[in-house]
Amino acid sequence: MALSPVLLAMATAASPALADTEFKFGGYVKADMIVSHYDNGAPGDLDLSRQFYVPGTIGFTPNGRGSTVTDFQARETRFNFTSSSDLDGHKLKFFLEMDFFTHSDGNQRVSNSYSPRLRHATVTYDNWTAGQTWSTFQNAGALPEALDFIGAAEGTPFVRQGMIRYTNGGWQIAIENPKATFTNAATGGRIESDSSYVPDGVVRYNFAGGDSNISIAAVLRQLQIDEDGIDESEFGYGVSLSGVVPTVGNDTFKFMVNYGDGVGRYIALNYANAALLDGDSGETDTISSVSGFVSYQAWWTDKLRSNFTASAFEADYGNMLTGSANETSYSGNINLLYSPVKPMTVGIEWLYAKNEKTGGEEGELNRFMLSLKYAI
Repeated sequence: MALSPVLLAMATAASPALADTEFKFGGYVKADMIVSHYDNGAPGDLDLSRQFYVPGTIGFTPNGRGSTVTDFQARETRFNFTSSSDLDGHKLKFFLEMDFFTHSDGNQRVSNSYSPRLRHATVTYDNWTAGQTWSTFQNAGALPEALDFIGAAEGTPFVRQGMIRYTNGGWQIAIENPKATFTNAATGGRIESDSSYVPDGVVRYNFAGGDSNISIAAVLRQLQIDEDGIDESEFGYGVSLSGVVPTVGNDTFKFMVNYGDGVGRYIALNYANAALLDGDSGETDTISSVSGFVSYQAWWTDKLRSNFTASAFEADYGNMLTGSANETSYSGNINLLYSPVKPMTVGIEWLYAKNEKTGGEEGELNRFMLSLKYAI
């Protein structure tokens, strides 16, 4: 939505340079009803997995009793602001976006009040972008259309972080925020390093041919920890191939495949960490993983469509791990979406997910969603 003529006139009067600037507001309101059945017991109201599906958060409650919970939320609602300027032949763009996910400062008893969180904040000057946005390693355009926010969560890179990026044609090169996570080899628990200092390096190339587009990306990382008498460093890397391919009519096929050794938090919302750490010897060893998804979008009419998606992740810990850690995750979802008018979509979706740990524990989730979305 463009800035109103009155506001634009006021802004231009205050700063003549803004005469060549275009302002836009955007976003959407999304209302969800979520019915979730956890076969090993549901987490609490404010747990992240009650807001959207996060691989690895399906619990393993010792009593083994199933639990069904219902949540109504509007957390995915978001708003954004964009300004685009042409200054002496240079392109200058500012983008800011916020939503209401992940916060636990509200409650379901009375207020359901949740603070906004920062999603994107970037400044782009010609080919250079600085700020926080999707990692260059992630192809957000290949994500399936799903009601449960991400959908194919275990099969995709999904990271927003600070970076400096250079774009030229199909090429993108970036240095991005470093953050290493390790798995305690004895317990399987997560250890977060506070001593990462070498930026992650990412290279991506986007191919376009007709209505198809394919992306290939690679990330190289230093996994550094220098804490509590342990000073270790490993190199990690990851590669990703993804794309969107038109098929019959308006139908599309989307896919992604990822492989990494020490890629860690970049894939599946940090389902597995980047490396194992032996707290006694200080020895480290990278964790390898393979993941991906396939999704088909079928248009039944010009207003009615469905998405069929399958996603999976598997980690390989080698021989150092003696505790229990996330090993295999997979999910599938089917939805039916109806857009009576272009800005509005009403949909239903069913999602099934399973999480398996190296120690043999398993957890399952069945989720039904009903959503209404209005975009501006």
